[in-house]
Amino acid sequence: MYIESADAAYYRVPLPAPVSDATHGAMTDFELVVCRLRDDKGLEGLGYTYTVGRGGTAVHAMVRDDLAPALLGSDCSDIEAVWEAMQHRLHWVGRGGAASFAIAAVDVALWDLAARRAEQPLWRFLGGKDPRVDVYAGGIDLDLPLEELLEQARQTLDAGFRAIKMKVGRERLAEDVERIRAMRELLGEGFPLMVDANMAWELDEAIRRSQAFAEFDLVWLEEPLDPGDFEGHAELVCEDGPAIATGENLHSVEEFSRLLGFGAADYPQPDLATMGGVTAWRQVQRMAYDYKRPVTTHGVHDLHVHLLAASPNASYLEWHGFGLERFLLDGPLTIEDGQAVAPERPGHGVRLDWAKLEALGA
Repeated sequence: MYIESADAAYYRVPLPAPVSDATHGAMTDFELVVCRLRDDKGLEGLGYTYTVGRGGTAVHAMVRDDLAPALLGSDCSDIEAVWEAMQHRLHWVGRGGAASFAIAAVDVALWDLAARRAEQPLWRFLGGKDPRVDVYAGGIDLDLPLEELLEQARQTLDAGFRAIKMKVGRERLAEDVERIRAMRELLGEGFPLMVDANMAWELDEAIRRSQAFAEFDLVWLEEPLDPGDFEGHAELVCEDGPAIATGENLHSVEEFSRLLGFGAADYPQPDLATMGGVTAWRQVQRMAYDYKRPVTTHGVHDLHVHLLAASPNASYLEWHGFGLERFLLDGPLTIEDGQAVAPERPGHGVRLDWAKLEALGA
């Protein structure tokens, strides 16, 4: 598989409505960085990553200036070897951070291209047998008034979701409890409900809130602490409260090795778009399997659905608020009775409407 052309593009994408959480505040747009690779047979692979609105131009420059040109004329059939070479190429400024985002965009394009050459959907190319994956709707809704939060949940149910995640981290514990209680009453006992704090607390407060949330039968409490506080997360795992999910803000395989080694997550949550792509995500998935932990995801559901469909320790797929639905030629990922169905198209199956994206400008 020889690469004949490689290019990168950058877009600032407005969100349909502002969203908010406990750390990032109100968000009105996100940055999309795209990598397109064309091989000697004329096939194209598409990769992309995203940011919450800052740093995307640096990621774009790394893909355009440091990674894509190095692939020209090379045989990229051994994708894991290429991934290692990209890590080495950027190690001086990398080992996580923006470099992992840039590597992710290229790595995803390589896997898309390889599966397309094999004329298989990516989930089957990776060894999956069933395209169906349990999915939850991840609301970015901390500042929504309570009735609007409940209305959002009703709309989510109407759309076919059978699991929901809501934000916590309001100023007062009583506010979080009131909102979780209202959601539990709406959804009923046994309905899978997760909560996400987006790194809102120090350990003492996280323990206090975790204990207060215990009565609501939550699937998990997500990111209660700073992502690098492995010791604190490990202590929370041992508390008599909800299971702990974390990892979306870790940007290297090495960080996940420490997270799992500390016993700091019941549900490790790698995001392929921010930690080095499909290759890195699969390394973490295998590591989680060895630790007997189910793996879940963050963001880019159109890509992650393939990886979970090929994982023996798959948990829920997150349907993220930063979706690309407005720019997909084939429409959004199919949701059927609480499960996402990975497409049968060769590769990852994502086809973007370039005219709509170009109309946004940079």
